[in-house]
This record gives sequence, structure tokens and C-alpha cells, in this order.
Amino acid sequence: MLGMALAALDSTVLATAVPQIVGDLGGFAVFSWLFSGYLLAVTVTLPVYGKLSDTFGRKAVLITGIVLFLVGSLACAGAWDMASLIAFRVVQGLGGGALQGTVQTIAADLYPMKERPRIQARLSSVWATSAVAGPALGGLLAAYADWRWIFLVNVPVGAVALWLIGRHFTEPQRSRPGTGARPRVDWPGALAIFACGGLLLTALVQGGVAWAWLSTPSLLLFAGSAGCAALTVLIERRAAEPIIPGWVWRRRTISAVNLALGALGLLMVAPTVFLPTYAQSVLGLSPTAAGFVLSVMVLSWPVSAALSSHVYNRLGIRRCAMLGIGAAGLVLLAFPLLPYPGAAWQPALIMLALGAALGLFQLPLIIGVQSSVGYRERGTATASILFCRQVGQSLGAALFGALANATLNDRLAHAPSGIRPGLPDDLDAVSRALEHPAGLTAQATDYLRRAVDTTVDHVYLGAAAAAALALLALLLAPRRFPVHTDTGGTGTGAGEGPGTGEGEGGQAGA
Repeated sequence: MLGMALAALDSTVLATAVPQIVGDLGGFAVFSWLFSGYLLAVTVTLPVYGKLSDTFGRKAVLITGIVLFLVGSLACAGAWDMASLIAFRVVQGLGGGALQGTVQTIAADLYPMKERPRIQARLSSVWATSAVAGPALGGLLAAYADWRWIFLVNVPVGAVALWLIGRHFTEPQRSRPGTGARPRVDWPGALAIFACGGLLLTALVQGGVAWAWLSTPSLLLFAGSAGCAALTVLIERRAAEPIIPGWVWRRRTISAVNLALGALGLLMVAPTVFLPTYAQSVLGLSPTAAGFVLSVMVLSWPVSAALSSHVYNRLGIRRCAMLGIGAAGLVLLAFPLLPYPGAAWQPALIMLALGAALGLFQLPLIIGVQSSVGYRERGTATASILFCRQVGQSLGAALFGALANATLNDRLAHAPSGIRPGLPDDLDAVSRALEHPAGLTAQATDYLRRAVDTTVDHVYLGAAAAAALALLALLLAPRRFPVHTDTGGTGTGAGEGPGTGEGEGGQAGA
């Protein structure tokens, strides 16, 4: 949980200190890469760390990830300009990729299937706590100390995590095929995945922001990512120990969950990216109050996840997940029905219900996939579903960003002629104008608020379509998730050999 806290606190603490960082280091035009660079590094390394944890063990990968994260944190605290800070954030991301996937995998190694919802809910509570406490901590450090302390506070947390893991976490001795043979790492495949993911995510993150979608940079990046994807397939087919083995996509259970969680990544863009804009621009809330409207989702999510075992033990994992994503789709469809301008409790109630629905959706699927594979495949399987969710989130940011801009531009183009001169021309400019409306007439202010309301409504409809895609993906999954004989531990140590898991050879949720 302490290791996970490093990754969970990172983005939420940093977000509120961006004005102070830009004021000190400059680089306003590229500050978004403080987040994008970190996201890129985390996403492209997830599959690699998953395979390495299956090959060399979880402990070595987790310790490496924490050390990399702390080195990156110390370097960030000493950054001298925006370019160096972005580069060191990438180093942090290289460690964050190991933290996110490996911690989830260790939870499945240590605990049998019936205890995993409780344990995974505790891990989810780390993210919930970070979402609430992170912005406040970041703001306090930036206002009363120095923004560099945002990175330095990682050091004691990471040091305690390293000490606890080194002292108390002992991995079981697992036999590998060809004992005595030196494990081989598919480094060409890893480099090809880095290149493919880096080019694709850069195109998605920067497209429509730094350059137009149909501009030369976008086309070159998409073409390069397609070429690297083809090269990756060729390399992985010939590799003795591929980073992304073919069975990840040949097994219906894993491939269906990968697609479903990719759609979840799409869906999550609506509340996390556009709800704060709605709360501030339409409802007129302060940034702190807007953050609270969003945070209620991450409060109900772990509670629902912890209780999900009572549902999937009766209905089965697939039906439980379908129930959750179906309810999430209905909740998302309810958002455009909110009155204008409405009260803050109304979107907060929507987010509370959305978190409860998604708790029934995501966690059972992760547990189902982890339980369908043995120890030697669990890291790879866990990393694959997290990787797909991250890619889905990047794709969702690009798609819904384009949808939002198209909707807003259409509303601005059809503004009454009396208020059209002087109106802002994009979502960011509209948000800034509504924060300081002194230069706008009352009629123009109301029109812009309604335009933002319509824009966010359309994004939520797009998120409901993503929920429908996730539901369709689950139809590809088997009715009963298979349970591998090596499916977990007793909860008292660091994992056991085969035969200790619940429901050996049976079906999850039977």
C-alpha cells in the first residue's frame, strides 16, 4: 500500500502546484508534459515489468520500481528548468510502471480468491485517499513551503516501503521449465513496445493541441506507431520469451477483459477531465469544491469493490461486471438530464452512483483474470489489462477532446450576432473567461455557460457509448471464468505452491 501510495499521490499532489512551478521555471507552453511524459513512461513499461516479474520474481521488480521512482523524485526536486523537470518526470514514470502492475499482481499472489476483493479494495482506498488529500497537500506545500517539497515527500514514504518489503516480503521458490537455464529477456520486443507505445501516445496526447489532427506531425506519428506495431508482432512471434505473448489475446477471458477495460479507460475521461470544467464553469464552484464533486466517485468505488464478492459469488464474474457497467451506462446517460444550472449535489450524486457501479465492474474482472492464470503468467496478464486501460484513457482524451471542441465550436459559431464578437474560441479559453467574467456581458456569460453545459453533456453521452462497448466486449468472455489450480495463497505468507487456491480447476463465481 505504501508503494502504491507513491504512484497514487504523485499526480494529485502535483496538479495544484503547476502555477508555482511555471512561475519559477517558466515553460508554460509545455507544462502539460509534466503529466503526459509520466503517463507515457508508465504505460509503455507496464507490459515489460509484467513479463519481468514473471521471469525474475515480483520482489526484484517492485524494489527496482520504487528505487527508480525515488531517484526520479530527487532529480525532480533539483530540476533547474522545465525541460529537466519533464525529463525527470519520465524517470519517475519508469518506476511508476513497475509499481502499478506489480503491486496488483502481488495482491493476487498472497491472498486466495475469496479474500482478494477486500485486499484490492484496500489498494483502491489508497487512490481514493490520494484523490482527496493530494490536492490539499500539494496546495499547502506550494503556498507555504516550496513546490520542490512535493517531490521530496516521496522519499520517506518510499524508504519505509523499501524497508518493509525488503524485511517482510519473501517470495516462494518456484520451479521453472528448464531449471538451470538462464532466463532470457526479449529486449528487442521491449524496445519495439516502447517505440510503438511512445509514438502512439504522443500522437494522441498532442494531436489537436500542439498541432492539428491531419497535420504532418500527427500523420507521421500515427504511421510510425503502425509500423512499430507491425514490427512488434514480428519480433514477438519469433521470441522465445515474448514480452506480450500470443496467449494474452488467444484466451477469451483475458482478451475480452482487455477490451472491456480499454473501454473503461475511454469512459473515465468524462468524469476525470471534463467534470471539473463543468463544476467550475457551469456551476460556478471553486476548484476545491469542484474537486470534491469528483472525489465522491473515488470514495464509493472501493466500498463497492469490497462488497463485489457478495455479488459475483452469486451471479458469476461476468454477470457481476455486466451489471456494473450496465448501471454505469445508465448513470452516464442521466447526466445530460440534470437541470441547468443545477446544484452541486446533483452531479455529486451522479458521481457517487458511478463509482459504486464501476466498483462492481472493474475489480471482479481483474480478480477473474488473475485467477485464470498461474503464478508464472500472472504478472503478464495483470500488466496487459492495466496497459489496455491506460491506452484507452489516452485514446478517450483524444476522442472526447475532439468531440468537446467540435461541440463548443459549433455553439460559438451559432451564437447570436449581438454577443459573438469577442467570444473565446476554445474550451480552455471559455473556462478562463468564465473564471473572470468581468469582460463579458451577462448575456454572453450565460450563453458560454450553456455552451459548456451542452459540451459536457455530449462527452457524457460518448462515455455512455464507451460503457456499451465494454458491455459488448464482455459478451465475448466465457460465462464462467476458469480458475487455475495455482490461484492464490493462504493470506499468511508470501504465496504458496499449487493446490492452495480456492476452487481449484473449477469456475470463478460458480
